[in-house]
Amino acid sequence: MASLTSTGAWVLILSIGVVGSQNISARIGEPLVLTCKGAPRKPPQQLEWKLNTGRTEAWKVLSPEGDPWESVARVIPNGSLLLPAVGIQDEGTFRCRATNRQGKEIKSNYRLRVYQIPGKPEIVDPASELIAGIPNKVGTCLSEGGYPAGTLSWHLDGKALVPDGKGVSVREETRRYPDTGLFTVQSELTMTPARGGPLNPTFSCSLSLSPGAPGRRALHAAPIQPSVWEPSPLEEVRLVVEPEGGAVAPGGAITLTCEVPDQPPPQIHWLKDGSPLAIAPSSVLFLPEVGAQDQGIYSCVATDQSQRSRESPGVSVSIIETRRNGQVEDSEGGPGLGLLALVLGVLGGLVIAALLVGILLWKRQQWLHREERKIPECPEEEEQRAELNQPEEQETSESNAGGP
Repeated sequence: MASLTSTGAWVLILSIGVVGSQNISARIGEPLVLTCKGAPRKPPQQLEWKLNTGRTEAWKVLSPEGDPWESVARVIPNGSLLLPAVGIQDEGTFRCRATNRQGKEIKSNYRLRVYQIPGKPEIVDPASELIAGIPNKVGTCLSEGGYPAGTLSWHLDGKALVPDGKGVSVREETRRYPDTGLFTVQSELTMTPARGGPLNPTFSCSLSLSPGAPGRRALHAAPIQPSVWEPSPLEEVRLVVEPEGGAVAPGGAITLTCEVPDQPPPQIHWLKDGSPLAIAPSSVLFLPEVGAQDQGIYSCVATDQSQRSRESPGVSVSIIETRRNGQVEDSEGGPGLGLLALVLGVLGGLVIAALLVGILLWKRQQWLHREERKIPECPEEEEQRAELNQPEEQETSESNAGGP
């Protein structure tokens, strides 16, 4: 009896403030009393409770004389409905129909929503340094154990950050634990700080509770204040090869060193004939036993923290081979030198042929010139010869005339 009296006392206290309410909220795990308006305070009572919640497939009927739903809900002596510990499955509709002493029927209708306030959200994995001009992960705002889930939002220096897919982006995730039905929500912020902006911006996040949750409307996480670093421009990239010239005998070693006078040191990747090499980033590339497969044009690419890249000039790596007569031949330049020698040979032959043709033409010209000089001399020679021969002819005729 004493227990009933005490129960009736705190039930009466809990009932204050809910009488006449149509939409009510209750915290998960706490007791709740719903008053049946118009019901007499003492038996005998004519009333009936009907509820439709997550625990029922259809309407469940409870009355003072009926079997109590001890662990879920029961009608107490004053006609009110007691829920000993409200759960998520108790969300739904509760109706009471009562007849007072004067025979008037009065109905009560309640729409119940439950809530659970989580602990303060916190920013996990916070960034200590951000780089201006490139996207940076600022941190992840996490809230656990709430119902309903609630909404997380980010702020920069007290102003709301609105995701735009460019300078500000947010990736949200909501998980619900099946054993409790409570929610965990998280929001990951990625932002690109502007160059010349604040060097120590303040980031904060907050959780907005469901409108049905009483009290505070938002819970705030402790703010973070990372520093912003603006990288200097990437300086010239230089590639040094040892031995100088990049030519070694088969099986020899070559060391390529990518030099960048930049702080902090950038990340170095290597290219061969324009294609990336599948090796770990390093400022030094060592080729211990150079073979035919290692020949080509090598270059290095330096990428700073702003994701800006610059490539060095290419350096040739080749193999030199020793011929049988002791002369040195560049295996990579051999075909080129052979072609050059062939071209030079052909050109030399053409030059010699041209010289011979020129000499023959010159000889012919000289001969023709002499022949042209001989033509006008022929008549004079004939006359001279005629004059010289004339006395002989006269002597011969005279001798012939004086004969017997």
